[in-house]
Amino acid sequence: MKVNEKFLEKYLNSNSPTGFEYQLGGQKVWMDYISKFVDKVEIDNYGTAYGVMGNLDSDFKVVIEAHADEISWFVNYIDSKGYIKVIRNGGSDATIAPSMRVTLHGENGPVDGVFGHPAIHIKNRKKEATLDSIFIDVGASSKEDVEKMGIQIGTVITFKDNFMKRGENYYTGRALDNRIGGVMIAEVARKLKEKGKKLPFKLYVVNSVQEEIGLRGAQMIADTLKPNVAIITDVCHETSSPCYTPSKQGEHIAGNGGVVTRAPAVHNILRKLILDTGDEKKIPYQLAASSRATGTDTDAFAFSNGGVPSALISLPLKYMHTTCETVHKDDVKNVIKLIYQTLLNIEENHNFKYNV
Repeated sequence: MKVNEKFLEKYLNSNSPTGFEYQLGGQKVWMDYISKFVDKVEIDNYGTAYGVMGNLDSDFKVVIEAHADEISWFVNYIDSKGYIKVIRNGGSDATIAPSMRVTLHGENGPVDGVFGHPAIHIKNRKKEATLDSIFIDVGASSKEDVEKMGIQIGTVITFKDNFMKRGENYYTGRALDNRIGGVMIAEVARKLKEKGKKLPFKLYVVNSVQEEIGLRGAQMIADTLKPNVAIITDVCHETSSPCYTPSKQGEHIAGNGGVVTRAPAVHNILRKLILDTGDEKKIPYQLAASSRATGTDTDAFAFSNGGVPSALISLPLKYMHTTCETVHKDDVKNVIKLIYQTLLNIEENHNFKYNV
């Protein structure tokens, strides 16, 4: 099954900054696409969306999940000359901001701006951009001009960079962390529908909000759905490119498959089921270890509702939290296959207790 690249491009080019995933359109794009393959689509109070399919009469509930939000900025201060200072919304990197184009999602609609930066000729220029040194120019001459544009304190700001294919093997764009996960779980739903697979349990295909500020959406939806099993997909560092140290960050190579993690939050029996499935179906995968927390929505699901067997399958990602995040097409396809085949190996009322 080929990935629907038309959907992939539309979704990756949408806006879904943390806290505004639905209002600014990203979640709407995802919901519209997945509605074709599931029995119903729901959304919670904070914007986490999910499709429901499988055996709707079953009390056994399985979640496959990604997060919808992207890192962004907030307007924090507007000076008398119309220049704008910002704060982070999630883990935004000030060092990549200078000269970047942005969209300010104001009360009167989107406004184009740029992160200005002094020229290299200026001798006392800071050598490295910081949150204190960066600023946005929207072409205004005063604070009043900015406010007339509909820009206020708290206006959310996203980078203005779109999806592209590079060479034969790579997808590149902003916010592949983790909209590419949303693509993969939607494609799992599509594959189940098109193959006519009747799962014996109720499947929730979940696109959570507010992961970038502390797994908040996953915490909420885990409490709401109370699943019996959760398989999370996110991204991890691709470490073959320069400036990484595989002996410290792990060896994860683009094109070699998704990355299955061992960590305290990852349930060992579920993890083994995923690995056995990969071996059985000859789906390539890589391995990773996380001390303490995984730092993903896996932790939120695992430690909810008395403990939910949870596992993490990550996609090797180059240049995380930049506007040129990059993944290998084969990894995307293989993570979809691995989740799909694992679902087919989960039984209704599957017992994941260690002592059975």
